[in-house]
Amino acid sequence: MKNNIFATSLGIVLVGAVIGVLAIVLQKMGNPANMGICVACFERDIAGGLGLHRAAVVQYLRPEILGFVLGSLLAAVAFREFRPRGGSSPLTRFVLGMIAAMGALVFLGCPWRAILRMAGGDLNALFGFAGLAVGVFAGTLFFRKGYSLGRSSEQSQVTGLLFPLMIVGLLALVLFFPQVEGQPQSGPLFYSQKGPGSMHAPFLLSLGCGLLIGMLAQRSRFCTMGALRDLFLFRQFHLFWGILALFVAALAANALTGGLHVGFEGQPVAHNDSLWNFLGMVTAGLAFALAGGCPGRQLFMAGEGDSDAAIFALGMLVGAAFAHNFGTASSGAGLGPYGMHATIIGLVLCLIIGFAHVKRA
Repeated sequence: MKNNIFATSLGIVLVGAVIGVLAIVLQKMGNPANMGICVACFERDIAGGLGLHRAAVVQYLRPEILGFVLGSLLAAVAFREFRPRGGSSPLTRFVLGMIAAMGALVFLGCPWRAILRMAGGDLNALFGFAGLAVGVFAGTLFFRKGYSLGRSSEQSQVTGLLFPLMIVGLLALVLFFPQVEGQPQSGPLFYSQKGPGSMHAPFLLSLGCGLLIGMLAQRSRFCTMGALRDLFLFRQFHLFWGILALFVAALAANALTGGLHVGFEGQPVAHNDSLWNFLGMVTAGLAFALAGGCPGRQLFMAGEGDSDAAIFALGMLVGAAFAHNFGTASSGAGLGPYGMHATIIGLVLCLIIGFAHVKRA
């Protein structure tokens, strides 16, 4: 990190602002409103694109996610920070990934989308962000008691490259089986014909933005969960300035382009059940904290060779598929039939994991 401008306070502010502006650019170029970037939603779309769930309105291999991992890999290799590592409670991390995705899809967004929704004027997102903060705060209480999933150990170069190679495989699938207008399926891939999955910016633009964000986030260690954790534990604002910059930049871009619509009703891909917006993100926030990073940060770490982060990301992919196959995901019409059940069960499981991994002196 020596001589790394992006690791400074100015650097993290610049990275946050770039992410905020690029998110609005992606929205204007075709991504859903208030969803220029959303790791949970985009992994849900990827799960649908691979046929892991059959909710026809959310099926598309989002290039932004692929770019996050590959951009992080490129930066890590270029600056000699590619360090294959893993072996820290992988199955627990997979389960935490599933819980995180299902909680986030009750709210309808990851931490980044919570910020983007607020920047678009969606007041429902205030409850989601508050829930995220409470969930992360609960995680810090476990940290103070010595919570740990165990140390990771050095892994082989091949192990560190496996997840990025899987991402390259997904990219190849999209190139070999591109979307055909009017067709819901191209080879093994599924493509939404309506709904959020059908709304996307041009492929190369999305991939390029993902690569750039992946490189910048790898260098800056950008992380929403980490920002709140450091604020609660150490009263450190370094990472928090980054998420504040993301919000301000997206808010300004929305105001300049007509994307700011303040209110609770009629917000895009959102519902106004405040209690479950809050509780869904409490569960997700605690899962992020216990796993050691928000969903974006997990993808960036996976690009650096962290197989534990890759396992969490795969857990989110499977959790997103479960959320639609088992009726726990929300929609603009409201909660899924089993969204409340999934939120409470996920929260209880997180608490069990937290207490089980407290290392008392």
